[in-house]
Amino acid sequence: MDENTRVFVISLAAELAGMHPQTLRQYDRLGLVSPDRTPGRSRRYSMRDVAKLREIADLGAEGVSLEGIRRILELEDHVRGLESRLRELETALADELLNRPGRRVFAAGSAGEVISMRAGTRTRRSNQIVIWRPLDHKE
Repeated sequence: MDENTRVFVISLAAELAGMHPQTLRQYDRLGLVSPDRTPGRSRRYSMRDVAKLREIADLGAEGVSLEGIRRILELEDHVRGLESRLRELETALADELLNRPGRRVFAAGSAGEVISMRAGTRTRRSNQIVIWRPLDHKE
């Protein structure tokens, strides 16, 4: 069974979490744990919800307020989302690097422009001489 599958009725979820069903209703109203609803409007909880309820109980036992718990859970969800996005981007980058026929190298031209080059090639050196002279400032 997937941990996100919503199968537990409120009484069973409360028992698994070691809480009273009324506490789960309060947490639902506060948005701490939001179970799915059946067409008959009864709540259905997943194992992930039960784990979150246990975490709420642990934080509450440590003296964290409900608003503090809500903020902690919000930040944990945000971090999970960022970690997931980071994995996606790392995978896309690795795929791009593996599928690229040859890496490109960039160099600066004499006028400061960017020159794209293939890996393993060198720029042609100019053998022109440039003489620098300070500007005459007439005041």
